[in-house]
Order: sequence, then structure tokens, then C-alpha cells
Amino acid sequence: MLNTKLSGKNILITAGAQGIGEAITKHFIDNGANVSIHYFSSADRANQLKTYAIDKGQKAVAISGDLTKEGDAITLIEETVETLGSLDILINNAGSLVARKLLGDMRAEFWHKVMDINLTSMMFVTRAASPYLAKNSNSSIVNLASLAGRKGGHPGSLAYATSKGAILTYTRALSTELGPQGTRVNAVAPGLILGTSFHNTHTTKESADATTASIPIQRAGNSDDVARAVLFLASEYDGFITGATLDINGGVYNM
Repeated sequence: MLNTKLSGKNILITAGAQGIGEAITKHFIDNGANVSIHYFSSADRANQLKTYAIDKGQKAVAISGDLTKEGDAITLIEETVETLGSLDILINNAGSLVARKLLGDMRAEFWHKVMDINLTSMMFVTRAASPYLAKNSNSSIVNLASLAGRKGGHPGSLAYATSKGAILTYTRALSTELGPQGTRVNAVAPGLILGTSFHNTHTTKESADATTASIPIQRAGNSDDVARAVLFLASEYDGFITGATLDINGGVYNM
């Protein structure tokens, strides 16, 4: 079913050309939105999605950048607004586990790298985007957290889980700060989402099978499960939901 609230809206999706981000981008395009697709390494797919949107008569741009660099984050927002004209919705999707490391193997350089990729980059992008979002009477931000931010993740995810847990608090704090300007801020916390490079890289089949067996609805999630939830939170830009985190995990964890 099409979400008519999104038709003609201008959306920026960070890391919008692979995995969950790709699904989010495609769902926005299919619902009539104009999109700015940020990518770091997925240039081919980003440009395919751009063409897909333009062929539908919508505005689209694909922009590369290392969002751990403040200058790249600022440039991303400026080029987005230059192409689309304004900004209604920001999806902060960029992030990575990088590698599994236990506490005893943790080095400061690795810790800071994970925090910068998952958390600092989000702050850079949001700070640059906020004045443009404020120009609308209603605007919306959706941050990608993780079930690991709720439960702590599997062994070796200490830095990643900590950064994702911080995003839950970041979302609540930002919703309070940006509420008066008309910007709602929410998050989603996906559980086991198979078929993405994240789990293909960092999760063994045995671990995925064991986790799936513990999920009440007896299946893992997929990228479309997350994209639908993100679109709902984003499109309720004139709604009453803010500071909330929507858990997408098949019932394996709830609170």
C-alpha cells in the first residue's frame, strides 16, 4: 500500500545503497519520495537507485562520503539540499560492527573507530541537517539502532553494542531538543536481519540458526521488515510519536 504522505517529500538516507539502507531507499522511492542516497563504497548500486527514482519522475542524487569526517557530512547535506531543494526527512542508517573484539583485545584506536562510525557520524550529519529540517513546520529523523543496544549483543560486540545503546539515548535527548522546531526524532532497533552484508560478514550460520530458533515467530527478519517500520515513523512527520524506539526482532526481546 502506498504511503501518500511521502509523495514529493525530500529524504536523505545515509548508507542508502546496501543492506537495510538499500531497502529503505527503494521503499521511499516506491512511495513517491525524492531521495538523496549517501554511500561509502556502493557506488554502482547507489547510481542504479538514483536512475530508478529519476525514471519514475522523482528527484534523486547519489553522494559519496566518509561521514566520520565533519566536512564530508556538511557537504552531504549541502549537496542534498542543492539537488532536492529542501529536506523533510533524515534517515541515519550508516554504521558497522567493524570486527568482533573482546574486552581483553580492545585497543583505543578500534574503540574510537567504532564510536566514530556509529555515533559521531550521526551527530555530524544531524547537526548539519537540523537547520534545514527546521525550515519545515513538520520534519522527521529516524536513527538506526540495534537489538545489540538493548541486550548487549553477542561476545565481541562490546564497542558496537555500546554505540548502539548510546543511539537510544541520543534519540531521546534529540527529540527533546528538536521538538520545538517541529522535528520528531525516533529510532528502530532491528534484531537478526538476514540477507545483509552485516550478518553475512559477522554472523555464522550456526549462530543465526540458534538465534532464529529462539525467536517467537520462528523466523529471522529481512530488510523489508525494517524498511516498512522506518517509513512509518518517518512519514508520521506530523504525528505524536517522538523519542521512541521501535523494536523489530520477532518478539525475542521486548520492554
